[in-house]
Amino acid sequence: MSNNVDTMTRKQFDALPFREGWSTPVECDCIIILPTRKRHESGYRCMDFVAVRKNEAICRLSGSSDVIHIDGIGGYGKLVGNGLPKFIPPSGWSIDCLPKSGLLRMWPSSNRIECSGAYSSFEIFALAREK
Repeated sequence: MSNNVDTMTRKQFDALPFREGWSTPVECDCIIILPTRKRHESGYRCMDFVAVRKNEAICRLSGSSDVIHIDGIGGYGKLVGNGLPKFIPPSGWSIDCLPKSGLLRMWPSSNRIECSGAYSSFEIFALAREK
């Protein structure tokens, strides 16, 4: 089975394995948003996410999040030291819709993301472009 996200069906995305360890950060190029039928305690639907590297689906990341926080909660990036945000450069996030599954894919201009653990809210952070 090919894990090329352009040719995968929704069922193939659903069949992907979950990451090892629910709180293990994952680095990838982009994520695919998988809406679920499960309701969060907030009343909104939960989402799952698929990590993608070089256009190949790697693993599922969550399944109980009702919110995506781009560049962390508040958009401040990762908190450092005493919890104060550090300056982060603009990330230039993009979203498109996959041709076969119709699912949404998102990525930053650096094409590198760190994904948080599987919590009620899902944080993704744009990482610096590799040199």
